[in-house]
Amino acid sequence: MIVVLNSVSSISVSSGQAPEWQAANIVEGNWDGQLLFLCDHARSAIPPQYENLGLPHSQLSRHIAYDIGMEALTRSLAKRLGAPAVLSTYSRLLLDPNRGEDDPTVLMRLSDGAVIPGNRYADDDERELRLRLFHRPYHVAISQAVDRMISGSKGPLIVSLHSFTPVWRGVQRPWHAGVLWDKDNRAADALITELEAQPDLIVGDNEPYSGALTNDTLNRHGTRRGISHVLLEVRQDLVADDAGVEDWSTRLAPIFKRIVNQPNITNILPEEAR
Repeated sequence: MIVVLNSVSSISVSSGQAPEWQAANIVEGNWDGQLLFLCDHARSAIPPQYENLGLPHSQLSRHIAYDIGMEALTRSLAKRLGAPAVLSTYSRLLLDPNRGEDDPTVLMRLSDGAVIPGNRYADDDERELRLRLFHRPYHVAISQAVDRMISGSKGPLIVSLHSFTPVWRGVQRPWHAGVLWDKDNRAADALITELEAQPDLIVGDNEPYSGALTNDTLNRHGTRRGISHVLLEVRQDLVADDAGVEDWSTRLAPIFKRIVNQPNITNILPEEAR
C-alpha cells in the first residue's frame, strides 16, 4: 500500500514489515487504587516511515497534532496522586485514538485548515494497517489497565485529560475548562461542582464539545463497562508552559482525591443502568 506525500515523493508501508512502535506509554502507580488517568492526544510524534505525513514542524506543533500541555499535566497528576496512567505515543493526525474505528474522522485529511498530505491518498488497507499498529494496541493497553484495577463491584475512576484552543474559527472561547460526559454523570457532576466553587474559573458543562461520542475512548472503556469516568478539557493557553501545568496540577490533584473518595463514585454500574 502506498501513502503519497506529495507529487515527487512517496513511502511504502508494508503490513509484513510492521515498524516497532509502542502505541501506549504506561505510567506506573498504585494499581490497587481507584484513579486512572488517560491522555489520548499526548504527543505529536509520527513514526519515521511516515515522514511527518509531509507536514512542516510548524503544523506538528499546533493543536491539530496533539493536545498541548496534556502529557505534562497527566504525568504531574499521576505523580502527585500515585496513580497509574496510559498515554498515547503518536499524533492524532496519524490516527485519532479518541475515535471509533468506523468514525470518518479517525483518519483526517484536513484539520483546521491544514491539508495532511500523507493522508490524502490513504486507502482502506492503509487505514486498517494504522488501526492494527497504533489504535488497537493503545486501547488494549487501556482495557488491561482497567481490568487490573477492578476489584469486585468497584473499578477505577477514569479521568481523560484533553486541551482545547482559546479561539475556534475566529470565536473566543470563554471557558477555562470544560467537563465532558455522556450517560454516566457521576464524576462529571462532582467535577463541575468542584471547579465552579473556584471563583476564578469559568467552567463548561459539555463545552466546548459534547461528551456523547459513540465509540470514543470513554464510551468504550467507561460507559459500556459501567466504569465511572469523566473527560476534562483545559484551555491550551493555560497549560502551554511549565508554570501553567504546575498551577493546574496543584489545583486539580486535591479535587480528584476528594472525588474518588465520594460514596458510590467508583461502583461499577449494572448493565441495565449503563
